[in-house]
Amino acid sequence: MQLRSITSADWDDILLIQEECYPQIEPESLEVLQSKWLVSPQTCFVIESDKRVVGYCLAHPWVAGSPPSLEQTLVAATEPDTLYLHDIALSSKVQGQGAGKLAFQALVQHAKKLALPCISLVAVQGADSYWHGRGFIAHPIEKSLGSYTPDACYMVLALSS
Repeated sequence: MQLRSITSADWDDILLIQEECYPQIEPESLEVLQSKWLVSPQTCFVIESDKRVVGYCLAHPWVAGSPPSLEQTLVAATEPDTLYLHDIALSSKVQGQGAGKLAFQALVQHAKKLALPCISLVAVQGADSYWHGRGFIAHPIEKSLGSYTPDACYMVLALSS
């Protein structure tokens, strides 16, 4: 498996993987997903296996404690203090084969290159236990997570230098 930058030809595959992975959430539009990529193309990538897109990662610098709502079209944050992980999504064909670990390790390296002190995310569909196992800690925030699933949980991973 390998990681590579997203190209315009990848979006149909990304939309299909999003739909497969998030049955409890109305899929985000192509425009919204692409806005995350346009804000930070260096922290958005696809995962390939045998030259086929089998997963993707969308992440961008953001402001801690204020995750974007689903279906929010993004503009760049002026004073980011976290790398916000919108999504690492994998086709069921490759789950359990190390693709998620590979993507997450790359994301940590990107955050460190950007000198951001943490990575944050909103865990949905019971994924909080998965992210807790990778060192993320649940943090209460003022902002409503109402656009996410009822079990949505804001989480943060502090990065060491």
